[in-house]
Amino acid sequence: MARGNQRDKAREANQKKLASMKKGNAKSGSELARDKEIAAQKMREKQAAADAKRAEEAAAAKK
Repeated sequence: MARGNQRDKAREANQKKLASMKKGNAKSGSELARDKEIAAQKMREKQAAADAKRAEEAAAAKK
């Protein structure tokens, strides 16, 4: 008898898992690519600002 309950619980857990996987990414390929490019551009700007700050600190340390 316990095996039947175990099977039911496993089936329910698997259905929840599959449902959560379907919720994931609803964007098309072009939307996803555009969003990735926007994120990459933000990271490039952030890195450039960090590099400029680092160069400024290095120049100040040399004085």
